[in-house]
Amino acid sequence: MSATATMIANDRVAIELDEDGVADVRFVRAEKMNALDPEMFERIIEAGITLQRMKGLRAVVLSGEGRAFCAGLDLSNFARKPAEDEPGLTERTHGNANRPQQVAMQWRKLPVPVIAAVHGVCFGGGLQIASGADIRVVHPETRMAIMELKWGLVPDMGGYALWRGMVRDDVLRELIYTNREFTGAEAQALGLATYVDDNPRDRALAIARTIANKNPHAIRAAKRLQAGMWERETDAILLEESIEQHAIMRSRNQVEAVMAEMERRKPNFEDV
Repeated sequence: MSATATMIANDRVAIELDEDGVADVRFVRAEKMNALDPEMFERIIEAGITLQRMKGLRAVVLSGEGRAFCAGLDLSNFARKPAEDEPGLTERTHGNANRPQQVAMQWRKLPVPVIAAVHGVCFGGGLQIASGADIRVVHPETRMAIMELKWGLVPDMGGYALWRGMVRDDVLRELIYTNREFTGAEAQALGLATYVDDNPRDRALAIARTIANKNPHAIRAAKRLQAGMWERETDAILLEESIEQHAIMRSRNQVEAVMAEMERRKPNFEDV
């Protein structure tokens, strides 16, 4: 792994890649509680493209600076008139997603695990972004809500796709229909948090570094298999397991994983 690389491309998102291959991705619009305006949408997607292309990437930690992870949609958007050339919501501008959906879905589309560290406020679109992560570590006092119906809208940033299997159906309906606020401590029981922790970013970084010391080819294969688990039939899942395992078995990284465990040392993997 190369020495630490630091990239701060704009005033909305910062990315730092450490020597373990963990990308520390932070929303930095702290003065607006990382609320989502058009510029924020663009810069988050830009960050996702950067991560897709990043060499040596093994895991991502996603967090927000200041008092919030993300307060959801910037309310100034309600008064904004769309530009004439702005794509409509039904246009698929990013594969299977439109621009707002891509902001949340891209974390599932990344080839490596993403751990969200959530604190302060996590409303609406912010909660859908956090839901795009593989794992969510939430401060117990975080204020959370599926907020869209408060403004006469429905969740439309990928939430309905991301919440499958995460939240029990009747619980999800109640959260959506009422837009009631709940705490980070409640989020774990509801299915929206993996862990509750007083230091979510530290915990998220620790998880990411554990993942970064696993065979990177196997981690990426596991994420691909996980992504297809809800869409594929059983026969297709069984075949995909075999295809992925066949490609990994006896590879240099798989052998190195075995040897490192047997010799009780840190593995030296070849990056993808």
